[in-house]
Amino acid sequence: MFIIRDRLRPGSLLVAILILGSIALTQLRAVTAGLLESDPGGAWGPWQAWSPCSRTCGGGAATRVRRCFFRHPFRKPCSGDQRQYKVCAVEVCPPGTVDFRKLQCAAYNDRPILQMRGASFEWVPFYGASSPCELNCLAKGKNFYYNFGRVLDGTKCEAGSDGVCINGQCLAVGCGHILGSEEKEDMCGVCGGQNNTCQQYRSVFITPHLTPGSLEYNEVTMIPAGATYIKVTDNSSNYLALQSRNYNYIINGNWAINWPGTYAAAGTKVHYRRSADHGESLEAIGPTKEDLHLMVLSMEQDSGIDYEYWLPNDRYRLYHGDRSAAQGAYHTVIEMSHSLARTPRIEATTIPVTSTTVSVRRAPARPRYSTASQRQDWAQRNRLPSPSRPDNCGKCRKVRGKSKRVRQYCEKDFVLHVKILSKRIIGSETRYDAHVVTAYKKNFPVLTREFLWVPNVCDCPRLFATREYVVMALRHVNYERTLNRILLEGDSFVRAYRPRQDKLLKGLDRECEKQGYQLRVNAPG
Repeated sequence: MFIIRDRLRPGSLLVAILILGSIALTQLRAVTAGLLESDPGGAWGPWQAWSPCSRTCGGGAATRVRRCFFRHPFRKPCSGDQRQYKVCAVEVCPPGTVDFRKLQCAAYNDRPILQMRGASFEWVPFYGASSPCELNCLAKGKNFYYNFGRVLDGTKCEAGSDGVCINGQCLAVGCGHILGSEEKEDMCGVCGGQNNTCQQYRSVFITPHLTPGSLEYNEVTMIPAGATYIKVTDNSSNYLALQSRNYNYIINGNWAINWPGTYAAAGTKVHYRRSADHGESLEAIGPTKEDLHLMVLSMEQDSGIDYEYWLPNDRYRLYHGDRSAAQGAYHTVIEMSHSLARTPRIEATTIPVTSTTVSVRRAPARPRYSTASQRQDWAQRNRLPSPSRPDNCGKCRKVRGKSKRVRQYCEKDFVLHVKILSKRIIGSETRYDAHVVTAYKKNFPVLTREFLWVPNVCDCPRLFATREYVVMALRHVNYERTLNRILLEGDSFVRAYRPRQDKLLKGLDRECEKQGYQLRVNAPG
């Protein structure tokens, strides 16, 4: 504190005022800094109501916003998102409803495209482009696609995908159907939960003693309604099967083995996988809306079928008593398969889970499916069907004769000796991964590893993995010049490679010159 005396020297009053002002400013800054440190600044207001859904079925998107209220002009805005999106109208559309992406492509049918000199086409979705949230449409009957910009909000990123396009970005469906949410559902299906509203049940099933060639169905367990995160694994030559609560088969029933894939069951999706070494698995996130019966088609003595699922606490107590998943170190399970024909054999195993109580369960009596005619028919019914071709494929065209071979050699950009490594269907096209052994002709650079694209899924022309071919193909560049690839058309020259092909292709450049074709100089590389 400063005391100003009555008699002041010249200029001392001004000095005193400046000193007092400096002290006040310092104190003000300290107070302001303390307020800013204790207060984060902006504060979010409440979320507004969700907007109407972008679709009425098949999965759309709704949005809601909130306002940020600033408390101090020196602070940054509120942290977090101002806008939030969620999936809505997830119900399956009625039969005959046009696919949403297909509907968007069809909106440009017969419209003149300025970049194509005013030409118009009929458009269908193209799924092979790099950006799933761009409206890429394939000109029907042509070998190119066009980018019409972003798809509408709520469009699926890819066919069969759960991701949804919003503002040109593919967002995963997060917790509580919120798109892009960082919160996760726990094993009980609670958004942001801590797994404390449900308990896990794990067990092992051993198939009973089998008569060779009996081909019996045995019930492994009944999975109660409300189960989540179901997982079943088996590594034997037996086949897992699944029944509804009414004992109607959903997967691998009636001695017919289904393709691995996704199947609808009890209000959820069951993912069925099978590997070449007989390993099988069934997985479902749930929750299930009704009981499911897990079965096994027994062909050999099984080393054990592992299965697990989570149940809400009340249903866990109903089916598995008052055992807590937090008690004990081991859970010994004795599985008993019951049959009307003979006394069952009991097998036991111990797996490390979390209870010390022995659980003895008797599978309900089920009829055996082992008549002579059924056993005789097994070898045929167990064969997996080959994927069927589309109905509109027609007959593949094959290039025959020297004149047509010479013409294709002259007109095509690439004449290659390739070894096919793999095949993949992408959208409405077939893509072959190929190793280029020899380039007889290349108007453009070719790498030793290339993709060969076929604009159909009809196996025209049909190539097999590990085999070698001589192919004649075109270079395909789209109008935006964002796509550059080797295109193998349905009527392109394709022959299984033989050493004599080298002789047949030599000297064809001179034949092209004789016929008036203007050949490019082979590109380097």
